[in-house]
Amino acid sequence: MNTADMDSRYSRQMLLPEIGEEGQHRLREASVLVVGLGGLGCPVCLYLTGAGVGRLGLCDTDEVSLSNLHRQLLYSERTIGVPKTVAARDRLAAISSGTRFDLHPDGLTPGNGQRLVKDYDLVIDCTDNHATRYLIEEICSRCGKPWIHGAISEFSGHVATFMPGHPGYSEIFPDKEALSSLPKASGGVFTPLPGLVGTLQAAEALKLICGMEGTLVGRILLINLKNLTFNTVEL
Repeated sequence: MNTADMDSRYSRQMLLPEIGEEGQHRLREASVLVVGLGGLGCPVCLYLTGAGVGRLGLCDTDEVSLSNLHRQLLYSERTIGVPKTVAARDRLAAISSGTRFDLHPDGLTPGNGQRLVKDYDLVIDCTDNHATRYLIEEICSRCGKPWIHGAISEFSGHVATFMPGHPGYSEIFPDKEALSSLPKASGGVFTPLPGLVGTLQAAEALKLICGMEGTLVGRILLINLKNLTFNTVEL
């Protein structure tokens, strides 16, 4: 994309003094690994692509299923049975032909995790189980990478941003052995909830990339859509 097209495409975003030309350049040069392409990963990828992030790693082992469609709005009925990495790439590439999408259909594992994470500027955790979250924390700590965590259940969710040298996921959830043995989340989810939490995760990523203040580093944001309450807790 040439400079004139970029200025036109992102003009409304570049009007923000917190972003401007320098911030847009940072976004174009940035690389983000999104682990999990479900309810949270869908809005995360949509907004990072829309904002002009230059490279996205799409990491998920699943295929699109009918039960996904009420909350995973990146997909359609025509993509049922298609690997989520492929369906997500095709949809996102239609939004931004200038974005590079790297597909990681094997997911994040102890065997490949460090190799994947070290190749990106930051990681966004959109997973549905504690075991993978602890793995992300371990690898990001080892690689010195920031990561943004989000989780949802029924009407509630939370978001936190973790940086090396600051309180991490293990400080919030210290019982690693017990939590890691739990199955993946399979309960009910209020349709708008993952959209909101994922959008907040994307906002945190954009703020980090552009060097803005006011991120959730050292804090966790608690959301309850049933009562429509938002609370921030210091870690």
